[in-house]
Amino acid sequence: MLDPDPPFRPVRRPDGYPRLEDLGLIGDGTTAALVGLDGSIPWLCLPRFDSDPLLCGLLDREHGGSFALTVEDLQEARQYYEPDTAVLVTEMRGPTGLVRVTDALALRAGADLSDDAGASRGELVRSAVVLDGDVRLRAELHPRGGARTRALASGLEVQASGRRDLRLHLRSNRALSGLHTVHDLAKGDRLDLTLAWGRVHRHHRFDTDALLRQTAEAWRRWMRHFVYDGPQEPLVRRAAITLKLCDDWTNGSLVAAPTSSLPAPIGGVRNWDYRYAWIRDAAFTVFALRRVGFEGEADGFLGWVLDAFENTRRPRIMYTLGGDPVPEEVQDADLEGYRRSAPVRWGNGAADQRQHDIYGEVLDCADQWLRTGGDLHPALWSDLAQLAETAADAWRQPDQGIWEVRSEGKIFTYSVGMCQVALDRAADIGERFALPGPVSTWRAGADKLRTLILERSWDEESQCLSEHLDGGGGLDASLLALPLRKVVPAEHPRMTATTAAIAERLSAGDGLLYRYLHDHSPDGLPGNEGAFLLCSFWMVDNLVLQGRIEQAEELYDSLCSRASPLGLLPEQIDPSTGTFMGNFPQAFSHIGVIASGVTLARAQAEERAGAADAPK
Repeated sequence: MLDPDPPFRPVRRPDGYPRLEDLGLIGDGTTAALVGLDGSIPWLCLPRFDSDPLLCGLLDREHGGSFALTVEDLQEARQYYEPDTAVLVTEMRGPTGLVRVTDALALRAGADLSDDAGASRGELVRSAVVLDGDVRLRAELHPRGGARTRALASGLEVQASGRRDLRLHLRSNRALSGLHTVHDLAKGDRLDLTLAWGRVHRHHRFDTDALLRQTAEAWRRWMRHFVYDGPQEPLVRRAAITLKLCDDWTNGSLVAAPTSSLPAPIGGVRNWDYRYAWIRDAAFTVFALRRVGFEGEADGFLGWVLDAFENTRRPRIMYTLGGDPVPEEVQDADLEGYRRSAPVRWGNGAADQRQHDIYGEVLDCADQWLRTGGDLHPALWSDLAQLAETAADAWRQPDQGIWEVRSEGKIFTYSVGMCQVALDRAADIGERFALPGPVSTWRAGADKLRTLILERSWDEESQCLSEHLDGGGGLDASLLALPLRKVVPAEHPRMTATTAAIAERLSAGDGLLYRYLHDHSPDGLPGNEGAFLLCSFWMVDNLVLQGRIEQAEELYDSLCSRASPLGLLPEQIDPSTGTFMGNFPQAFSHIGVIASGVTLARAQAEERAGAADAPK
């Protein structure tokens, strides 16, 4: 649970690795780093989110590399963010003293984070001060593959093995004899370090206090746009910052998560690279950000989606942050994987899958873009209209679905639903702007698909909608998204029956839900997985839309209580232990925190208004 003033706790490292719950996220709109409760940084890709990692000790404690700044004989520690910022504080207690380490990826002085421009200085700042007693502090930088150093008057020039593209410079307020140093410090003493990669010149003012201050000020200026009056307000605030940390501020795209190959479950092979932008994330992200005051980020993501579509003309399910094709998936045999969960993967093999929901995602983004004042060039409308025409027939063909199964394709109900969205949004756009195209045909096609879903995917024996259009297969939690995309009314009897069936049959206990059951819905991969957090947030939304506000509130509070003390959430949770699983932190889970909070807040406001208007 989010705790702005958490107690100290022991530092646990199962199998020699940090727990995901014990990691904090810092970032600068270009890349991100994870900072452990023990003061280590086991994850940092440079110079961008989707670049090769300089530090990936999270995927191999011996060979992955890390940047440690820690107390010898560490006993306990705690972490918290400076309020309304991505400046992270780690306090560590040893047998003889207490030290505070403040970490940030530095931002330019005066940076406006609402602008679609880069704000990164290309600099990691680590500032340690002894709060009590005496401590021995270890500072150790281990880039993956090792590094050579050259002593300079301004610090150390670091050449990481195999990374000629990086010009690294390590500086400190104390003498550095190499990449591994030990410092005996008394109360009030400081050790300041910066690792820079974005500068051509090395000789510039060394002032970590100023860097941390201007970075915090930039975040707080951005958070002045935040508007929300609803449940779990502190966590919703933190979720907005976490999403911003997953955002590429220059391009407007959003990584699904800043990490790769964190397994779900531990010891399994479901390890994927999430450092790319999925088109399907756009509509949900835009809904969430716009409703808490961040219209600029919402418009940026919508614009990025339309740019990517216009540049390729053939929609892909995911892109690099710059809008290019995602690299081919490869396995890295040199890394053992998080807690020895191989394989480690770079790139993503699902990038070229057939997934019919992409048609609805692109047209839904176009619809939202136009509803908020965006313009539409005739050539782009021509491409969008062709996309609607494609969706009108594509639903009949099997695909891999929203969950990107690696088995034989099926005609997934959710994919058919998103083809319905494509036709519905195309018809809406054509009608509102009197654009050329078979609007009446699209409207009729959308109505037909809605009816088909309610009739053909209905499983009479199970008394619920099925994951497949023919009524076969198992139960799939993605069906909960159909009312959210306005495919099927949430209060339709067959949808309410499906909601109840999902709550019962896909339950992992305590409000958690599985996406599907692998025995009933094989996906081409061995093993099982954890509970998928986003599905439970979709359940909250369905309960609200069905008027079951009290149940929705209870479930929402339960889900929010599962956040780490820093307010971060993973993709999945192990139902038996509560352990975080999968890539971390997961953007979709934080989208759920915001979107469901907004939906609940509106329903609560309507209830209060109704009660006030009721006769006394």
